[in-house]
Amino acid sequence: MDLLLVRHGQSTWNLERRLQGQTMDVPLTALGQQQARQAADEVARLVPQGTPVLTSDQLRARQSAALLAARLGSRMVETPLLREQGLGRLEGLGLDELVAEPTPPGRHVTEVAWGGGESIEQVHHRCRNLLALLAREHAAADALVLVSHGDLIRCLLNVLDGRGHREMEWPAVANGQVLRRTWGAAG
Repeated sequence: MDLLLVRHGQSTWNLERRLQGQTMDVPLTALGQQQARQAADEVARLVPQGTPVLTSDQLRARQSAALLAARLGSRMVETPLLREQGLGRLEGLGLDELVAEPTPPGRHVTEVAWGGGESIEQVHHRCRNLLALLAREHAAADALVLVSHGDLIRCLLNVLDGRGHREMEWPAVANGQVLRRTWGAAG
């Protein structure tokens, strides 16, 4: 099946260069709404009308997904499995407020829950759970649209490529970007 991974449009906190993590109520900017409409147009060229749209339950993703679902004539289904990486006490901080911390001895950087949130290892595991859910509930679908967040999409790409959390690659994923992957739901 084709998986179309769509990052939400620009949010107010993207504009302010603040860490969002799992903060639920951060809305899109006017530019973010435009980016989501452009993503909806691109997705509509790639998949048939009625293709299911699954989205993170965070506001910025839901606002983006609503525009995609309307364009496709689809129902939008929310799932916390598509939420961004939780960043605990770091959420809301500006990028210029971050202070480097050493990785604890004996731990890989992806295994540390920075700020008391989620580690990349935990997000990686959540992505595997998401794929298991898709295989169970959408195995007959030819395509799915998944609307999510930058780090979640990066983790999902790594899982789809067969890389473990310690082998993570960090491709750039712009606001409103659409990425297409072929995935065998049985595998």
